[in-house]
Amino acid sequence: MPQRDHNPRGRRLHLPIVSVSNGRSDPSVDAFGQGKPPWLKVQLRSGPNATELRELMRGLELHTVCEEAMCPNIHECWEDREATFLILGDRCTRRCGFCDVMTAKPHAVDAGEPERIANAVTRMGLRFVVLTGVARDDLPDGGAAAWGDTVRRVKLAVPDVGIEVLPSDFKGGERDIATVLGAGPDVFAHNLETVRRLHDRIRPAFGYDRSLDVLRIAKRVRPGQITKSNLILGMGERPDEVAGAMRDLVDAGCDILTMGQYLRPTSHHLPVDRWVHPDEFAAHARTGEALGLAHVEAGPLVRSSYHAGTQLQRALDRGLVSGGAGL
Repeated sequence: MPQRDHNPRGRRLHLPIVSVSNGRSDPSVDAFGQGKPPWLKVQLRSGPNATELRELMRGLELHTVCEEAMCPNIHECWEDREATFLILGDRCTRRCGFCDVMTAKPHAVDAGEPERIANAVTRMGLRFVVLTGVARDDLPDGGAAAWGDTVRRVKLAVPDVGIEVLPSDFKGGERDIATVLGAGPDVFAHNLETVRRLHDRIRPAFGYDRSLDVLRIAKRVRPGQITKSNLILGMGERPDEVAGAMRDLVDAGCDILTMGQYLRPTSHHLPVDRWVHPDEFAAHARTGEALGLAHVEAGPLVRSSYHAGTQLQRALDRGLVSGGAGL
């Protein structure tokens, strides 16, 4: 696969928004590409399934967030024939300090992309699909129509498929959110990503309360809709602030939460503030479920889309969410 410039025209800038040490004395945690603790060492898995999937994506001219965001679980998921499709192109109109998806002027919407994704789902034999996408603030509806079209085409191709969608916030527009929900996704996800204190600086084009409102709108527009969010740890939050964010998510009606360690993609991105021990992730998971979340998937290498179908099934097994119209 050809290499691409993740910093076109120097637009991707380091955002010096949180202290590197957060009061600690060991600066080595911010040594880019060095000093990772043993629990973050991943044994690369590759095999025929991963190779076949990569060739299929290239042949259909599709993008996956697995590649664009440099997910550490890419080989594991691809070898298990799981993937998260990135729709509406690979160029985002917003810039977050942790994200490795390219920030640049987007290309025109590809009208054939929904059908190609449906074709890929069919050929891969998938039964649960995650769709995510770049922010498209250049479009009047933020890309909502394309989201709805993609969900419908995938369901038409594989009627019993489960679908999770992870869109942007559509600037809080209820009509656009309703357009996505009208296509009938099984899970509607929107990621909070960090605690209130850091949110405006880490996600300058988003808003903490607006992200929570997106989840509330989903529940109001489509009663019974299963909702999901994500928190990234290690960007400057204090452990005690995590419980506050989880409480806010519960109040917004969130059902499922994922939580993982921030890994700095390049030296242009935010520094890693701390390496979060697996025991802390386990404690946060217990706290979140005690607060009322149906399921919390927490661990250093957990990402929002990681084994999403399994996460949903665990929430259903606990009996705290219903299967909804699609399951």
